[in-house]
Amino acid sequence: MRNNSTDTPVDAMPSGHAVFQTDMGFAGLAWSASGITRLCLPEKSRSSIERRLAGDGPCVEQPQGWVAELIGDIRAYFTGAEVDFSAVPVDLGGVDAFRRDIYAAARRLAFGEAVTYGELARRAGHEGMARETGAALGANPAPLVVPCHRIVAAGGKIGGFSAPGGSATKLKMLKLEGVRVRPPPPAQTSFGF
Repeated sequence: MRNNSTDTPVDAMPSGHAVFQTDMGFAGLAWSASGITRLCLPEKSRSSIERRLAGDGPCVEQPQGWVAELIGDIRAYFTGAEVDFSAVPVDLGGVDAFRRDIYAAARRLAFGEAVTYGELARRAGHEGMARETGAALGANPAPLVVPCHRIVAAGGKIGGFSAPGGSATKLKMLKLEGVRVRPPPPAQTSFGF
């Protein structure tokens, strides 16, 4: 694998997608010859992952090479293993320069390291652009590999998360890495009158 996000081919594997089970549910990823193009974090339903990846090349039941290795690493991560995804190739074709900067800065965060949106913007060379950084992370095509879950709100708050399960999923992932933040507020279940 290469430790960059270029359009240089990783190997001769054609594009496709795969759905697989983890300890948190079914996950999926899609790839091109340049790297992963999308990663779907775990959900309860295999069919929901399959629907999300339906347009991302053919479904590959037994991926080989770096894709198979990545699937093994993702499974290990969701068991609580410390996994470094920084060498995973990511195909960011069509992504603007600002988002590339934000994603590159996020990829430099170590397992268990969390920073605020403002700090990530500063590290990416875009100081004062915390809101724009949040929007860029909300459009992240490869969560976990581009570890947007490691970006939290100021004041020790969890912040948003656009993956299925929202902030609760983000909190679970941070707990796997030993990061402590304030949990999201409970959902209102009734009107108390």
